[in-house]
Amino acid sequence: MDYMFQSGFLGTRAPLFMDMVTIIVALLPILLVLAIYPAIKGYYKTHKFAQVALYVVSVIVVGYFEYGVRIGGGFEEFIKGSSMSHSFVYYFLLMHIAIAVVTLILWTKTLLKAMKTENLPGSYSIRHKKDARVTSMFIVATGVTGLAVYFMLFVL
Repeated sequence: MDYMFQSGFLGTRAPLFMDMVTIIVALLPILLVLAIYPAIKGYYKTHKFAQVALYVVSVIVVGYFEYGVRIGGGFEEFIKGSSMSHSFVYYFLLMHIAIAVVTLILWTKTLLKAMKTENLPGSYSIRHKKDARVTSMFIVATGVTGLAVYFMLFVL
């Protein structure tokens, strides 16, 4: 797993695994829209497959990220090269983690409820759309705050 800690490809101080995860996080809102589009066109099975695949890949990416952070020395190791205030970045990171945890809970809940509901599209559709909109906002917020943490740790 030494490859994970080679220099990344984005031209920053970040290791390779962090650059890989950052690209995926940046693409997540676009991939989310692409996964929603089939439902708009009436291709519900495609939408379901795309959403589940995106969720599973995201959970795997988060696991890969967490593994890399843990064996890479964690926050204290990554903050060393930053010009940002340690305490500011630390509290911002805590906010990002809180948003990410809420996102995971909402996304899991939205998927599980949709998978248990047999009448989609149907009477549950309105509720599902509301849940999906809130979940999507949290996914975007997780991505934006994650990118901000990356910049604070490895660019600034």
